[in-house]
Amino acid sequence: MNILFNTLLITATLSTAMVAGLIFTFSSVIMPGIGKLDDRGFIKAFQVIDGIIQKGQPLFGLVWVGSILSLFVVSNLGLWQPDGLLKWLLLAANLLYISGVQGPTFTVNVPRNNKLQAVEIEKLSDESIAEERRYFEATWNRSNNFRTLIATLVAGILILALFAF
Repeated sequence: MNILFNTLLITATLSTAMVAGLIFTFSSVIMPGIGKLDDRGFIKAFQVIDGIIQKGQPLFGLVWVGSILSLFVVSNLGLWQPDGLLKWLLLAANLLYISGVQGPTFTVNVPRNNKLQAVEIEKLSDESIAEERRYFEATWNRSNNFRTLIATLVAGILILALFAF
């Protein structure tokens, strides 16, 4: 193995594990915590938290995009490695990460985040606020729990890949 491949594999493993940890934190701490708030408080809290991400928090962006890019590149380089197990581990990790983490992120979570960001809570009735929360919360949480499971599985596969060669 060459230094570039090793560096990319370590980078993909670390960044993917960091994403898994981030979304795990949402599943296990953030969403249950703000879930105890009333509807207005819940929406406002989520808007503030998500607003930090949407305003381009640089470390978040570096880790999130870095996980995608490093995993994509290392899995493609892995296709040229002589070790068959390593090829399959990297291919599986890449496909799972794209379909099971990034797919739900951009088809479920981000669209719901954007819709909730647009809610002007001070202009809506209590009933409308409750409706916005009902639309958002359960589906967002299910998707995030699924992403957490898949991201953790991918991080585990990448740890195996580190030891496969």
